Amino acid sequence: MHRLLAASLTVAAGALLAVGAALGIVALLDATPEQPNTPLVHYDAPSRGQ
Repeated sequence: MHRLLAASLTVAAGALLAVGAALGIVALLDATPEQPNTPLVHYDAPSRGQ
């Protein structure tokens, strides 16, 4: 009985640790600022009338 209780507590602690890590990763990803989507090189479009 003692081993069953220890095993179930270990499983519960592992599940809580996994959920906490997942929530922490999501919080870190939401905290990073959005990077601007600006091109490094810009090419002018050719005129259509030529």
